[in-house]
Amino acid sequence: MANNNIGPKRLVVGAGYGLRDWLAQRATAILMALYTVVILVLFLTGTSFTYDAWVGVFSMQWFKLLTFTVIVALLYHAWVGVRDIWMDYVTHSVVLRLILQVATIVWLVACAGYAAQILWRM
Repeated sequence: MANNNIGPKRLVVGAGYGLRDWLAQRATAILMALYTVVILVLFLTGTSFTYDAWVGVFSMQWFKLLTFTVIVALLYHAWVGVRDIWMDYVTHSVVLRLILQVATIVWLVACAGYAAQILWRM
């Protein structure tokens, strides 16, 4: 019997989302790095390091949206990483893996809600 598991006619299994997740991890990391540069520039060029000065920075609508976009990117970045951990290391129990993934999603959605509440309370 010939081995048909090589070449263009090989049997491909798995979810097939590795490249997409790899690109998403890089894109979200770049976005977070750029945001960090923006925060550093604001911090280093600012003259007042008081609470009121920082509230002034975060009171601008465009900065709230930018911050929330970065928070969502951070949460997606975390989801891809944690999901891969659950899939790679919790292979003995599908039920346990599903419970952990659902708990992770609930936690990340709660974090997004809490972040939105904090940002738009200012």
